[in-house]
Amino acid sequence: MSATDATQPAAGTGGRTSGRTAKRACAPSMPDGPDAVAAPGGADLADATVCQQHCEHTEVIARVRARLAPDEDMAELAATFRLLGDRTRVRILEALACDELCVCDLAAVVGHSQSAVSHQLRLLRAAKLVRVRRDGKNAFYTLDDDHVRHLFRQALDHVQESR
Repeated sequence: MSATDATQPAAGTGGRTSGRTAKRACAPSMPDGPDAVAAPGGADLADATVCQQHCEHTEVIARVRARLAPDEDMAELAATFRLLGDRTRVRILEALACDELCVCDLAAVVGHSQSAVSHQLRLLRAAKLVRVRRDGKNAFYTLDDDHVRHLFRQALDHVQESR
């Protein structure tokens, strides 16, 4: 079968190709004209490529699905990213990436009341992003581990690289 033949749908498949030839049948299309949509910020969605016809690469799909994390892990990850969607909480994480801080010092650094910071710290502790160490009547916070430090650092680097 030639490469040209691979792009033609098999007879009786309703335009779909078999898993064997689908990889070669998939061709990108560039939407343009009056139906092209501009994305927020001025980016043109006409630059996005889409398949001209539906195709599924069953071997690739099976290989990727076998490597996906369980749904429970994805739910926790989504919850973590929701927590990181708050400016005060990421500012707290930034401060804790610099040093261990008591709640009083942390409140002064981020410019919020101790009560407000304590509430945010409770949420961050529940998500295992920070941990607490008691010393007498004071509570000192730090990032839970290097994973949190790296997650924060990489996300900040990603945001700053476009500037």
